[in-house]
Amino acid sequence: MIEGVFVPHITPFDEEEKINEEMLRELVHYFVDAKLNGLVTLGSNGEFPYLNFEEKLKVLKIVREESSLPVIAGVAENSTRETIKLAKEAWDIGVDGLLIAPPYYFKPNVRELFAHYSRIAYEVEAPILLYNVPKFTTINIDIDVVEKLVEEHSNIVGIKDSSGSIGRIAELIRRVGGKISILAGTADLMYPSWVLGAHGAVVAVANVAPRLCVELYNAFREQKYERARRLQLMVNYLNEVVVKKYNQISAIKEAMRMRGLEVGYPRMPALPLDEKALEDIEKTLIEIGLI
Repeated sequence: MIEGVFVPHITPFDEEEKINEEMLRELVHYFVDAKLNGLVTLGSNGEFPYLNFEEKLKVLKIVREESSLPVIAGVAENSTRETIKLAKEAWDIGVDGLLIAPPYYFKPNVRELFAHYSRIAYEVEAPILLYNVPKFTTINIDIDVVEKLVEEHSNIVGIKDSSGSIGRIAELIRRVGGKISILAGTADLMYPSWVLGAHGAVVAVANVAPRLCVELYNAFREQKYERARRLQLMVNYLNEVVVKKYNQISAIKEAMRMRGLEVGYPRMPALPLDEKALEDIEKTLIEIGLI
């Protein structure tokens, strides 16, 4: 089982929007030192739709070289063929698993979605995590599809569910939680999902507050439930501002820069935040005690 808190880390860029390799290496060690359980590279926060194929491989190679923690590679592409191509390259680099969101331009129906994941699972000999992220893909992977994929493919080992629905996560736990890892994909459902039996979380706020997320997970594991509850409320507050209120990637990178990590700005068309938003983020970080 994949367990614990993983960070779906950002991709740092320089002023010319090129990958900042030195900062990327520094970030990996920053997350390792925070005692997270693993890294997810090229997830949504990694701006994977804005990177070309060669850039994706470069990022994966750097992270794999530097990380002593498990690395799960996001390999979502819009065609099954290209997803398989990237998945095989990522697996050859030496990652520990693959995170695959549904195709996000032409919307596959239930039958097509099952065929997409099934073909990938047949052709790529690697542990695969499904990535349900309707916020970006507009597709909420049918739980029947998840269950059928788990029944037919032993290398489908988990799902990151970013639907934001505790009811859906509960149903995933009921139907497949004994066979695969169920990971909360939204920070406000970390503690609630663990109470129900989820195995961990992959959350954007871990970019900004990795130690806080680890502290929350450890409090839960140690059955310090009142402490876990209080920490969850802090995480919720941070999540509301840096993930939900503004452009997610812009806000996360601004918050990281306020904490001393010069990760640059997102690639266009995303833009830096205005002064009012920056003041709001700074206020939140101060109140939580992060700066």
